[in-house]
Amino acid sequence: MLKGIDPLLTPDLLKLLAEMGHDDALLLADANFTAMSLGAGKPVLRLPGHGMARTVRAVASLLPLAEDVDHPVAYMQVSGTEAPYRSDLQREVLGLLAPNWLPRQQAEAVERYAFYERVRQAYAIVVTGELQPFGNFILRKGVIGENLRP
Repeated sequence: MLKGIDPLLTPDLLKLLAEMGHDDALLLADANFTAMSLGAGKPVLRLPGHGMARTVRAVASLLPLAEDVDHPVAYMQVSGTEAPYRSDLQREVLGLLAPNWLPRQQAEAVERYAFYERVRQAYAIVVTGELQPFGNFILRKGVIGENLRP
């Protein structure tokens, strides 16, 4: 155990978050996500028994979101719906992440199969115990640093 670090963040997950570079994407997936086939060759970690909101709170406590893009977060659009529809879970998770966005930023709804294509470009996948369908979110990592000096 470490002080100030959420105990949900396992040693493997801490290592993965630290290894990610600027603009790398992390998929936080629900329990039903096809992680092994879409994530072939990528790190796939599992957090069974932990819901998405709990996982997002823990990850967001350490992972800076990208500030140089308009959409630092993408989520899987519920099939058969159109934006701006969001499930209760999607609204809850985006509500947790929104305070970390710049005023011009927002989350992006991505159609299911287009979402799968983005997952193929992700750095890693974390499969949670979330049972709500369409509970999948891609977070783009930002940077931590000082402002540029003239």
